[in-house]
Amino acid sequence: MRSLWGIVVELELDLNQSKDETLNVSFAMQSIRVFYFLPYKVLCRLRIMKYKNQVWRKAKLYEKGKDMARKNQETAPKEQLSPVSQLFASPSLYCVIVLTLGLQTRCNPTTIVEGIKNTWINLPRFSSKVEMRKNGKAFWIPVSVRVEDHVIIPEFDSSSYIDNPDQFIEDYTSNLANTPMDMSKPLWELHLLNIKTSNAESLLIGKLHHSLGDGMSLMSLLLASSRKTSDPEALPTTAATTQHVDSNHRGWLLVERFWLMIRIIFTTLIEVFKCLLTLCFLRDTKTPLTGKPGDRTQSTKIIHRMISLDDVKLVKNTMKMKVNDVLLGMTQAGLSRYLSKKFDEDMVVEKKMSLDKIRLRGTVAVNLRPDTKIEDLANMMAKGSKCRWGNFVGIVILPLWIRSEDDPLEYIRRAKATMDMKKISVEALFYYGLVKFAMKILGEKVIESIVKRLCDHTTLTFSNVIGPDEEISFFGHPMSYVTASALGGPQALIIHYVSYVNKIIINLAVDTTVIPDPHLLCDDLVESLDIIKLAVLEKGDHKIEV
Repeated sequence: MRSLWGIVVELELDLNQSKDETLNVSFAMQSIRVFYFLPYKVLCRLRIMKYKNQVWRKAKLYEKGKDMARKNQETAPKEQLSPVSQLFASPSLYCVIVLTLGLQTRCNPTTIVEGIKNTWINLPRFSSKVEMRKNGKAFWIPVSVRVEDHVIIPEFDSSSYIDNPDQFIEDYTSNLANTPMDMSKPLWELHLLNIKTSNAESLLIGKLHHSLGDGMSLMSLLLASSRKTSDPEALPTTAATTQHVDSNHRGWLLVERFWLMIRIIFTTLIEVFKCLLTLCFLRDTKTPLTGKPGDRTQSTKIIHRMISLDDVKLVKNTMKMKVNDVLLGMTQAGLSRYLSKKFDEDMVVEKKMSLDKIRLRGTVAVNLRPDTKIEDLANMMAKGSKCRWGNFVGIVILPLWIRSEDDPLEYIRRAKATMDMKKISVEALFYYGLVKFAMKILGEKVIESIVKRLCDHTTLTFSNVIGPDEEISFFGHPMSYVTASALGGPQALIIHYVSYVNKIIINLAVDTTVIPDPHLLCDDLVESLDIIKLAVLEKGDHKIEV
């Protein structure tokens, strides 16, 4: 069968050959339009109508799918926030965690986004928003998450940071901490900065709401999302301490166990009584570190400094203590040096204060869960298995030894005595149970007032998180360090210590209206460790544990 184009060509040839047959050609062309073009137009219209029907059906299916997704989202199981998470989610407390990862290579945004899609998003809390009900209860509401909306890649002119990139990152982190989070979407975001600093080639700065989890939970999440640099398929390990039972004490007599129980009860009662006094009227002495009442979310500054873990271990092994004892002793010595300088600068003699008359205490968040295995959390993200994760912490009040000591090792001894007392107390567990019980009976507002009053009557927050003891890679990016800081409450000073391989990162979050010179305070902490280390070396009886 000849094509339509062939017929038209033959007719044109016939037209050139015989002009006398114009009438016949015209009649033939009209016949072609009738028998060829008219059915073709009808066929096109039928196809257009069929296409419109398909589009209409797809649109209806799409709307039906959206309605079904919305209905499924509304009927999806809604998990109520734990008492501690609900406190963090309340507008009056507003606690967030700022996490900084220093990387040894430039950051690849595509790899980071794909890694988060395969891990973090599989955790229900990272794909849920917080919804406050009229009855005061808060719930996790599952929502659809577009990871690219939470992974932020800011663009900068190189001239803005080329002169002092460390200061630029410090200002960027502080500004991020001072910016309120959008509570209408999942409460996390990750900023990718390909800016070289003195300690990293690029950085990842995460901002996560504290209602997602406590420090140990978020560290476990980081480790479960990472792999060993030496073995890309293996999960990292941590230097978590384990309690070894001495064979000589396995057969404790009933009297000894009874005496231990009496000590625990007696110590706990004393600490709880001190806490009640603090809630009623016992305030810390007003010093240059004392926070001001009111909102301080717009005046927070975050800085960090690195020290050698080997130096801390040197003191630990010589003094036969724990790492926490050394860090607390170093903190006491550093704060004493800082306050001594501040008092010496005061030209008004009547306002000068002796360190011996200072009462200064800190609140410490204590992890109450058994050590969460990284493998369990990794399986939770990969296979959807169950694993306890979130906020499961209690609070203890830690008295700090602020004195001008001639022997720097006295700060370490005092720290060990304080920590030993806290170890035989179940104060943290008691407070957690009290908050959980009182939340149901008294309501959220009453507990918020109690927590704010407790923080208002103390001076600072102190914590230490154990990180990996070998180098790890975060979604294929080798890390050089990790540090974090929890922000919230009326206290003007928050001190966090995070270990990574052979270093410890000191992270300070300060209210600049109270502490305008945080770098000086950080210098005093580092110098205090150097002085303590020198005192240990002078004893001539030291050994480094590898």
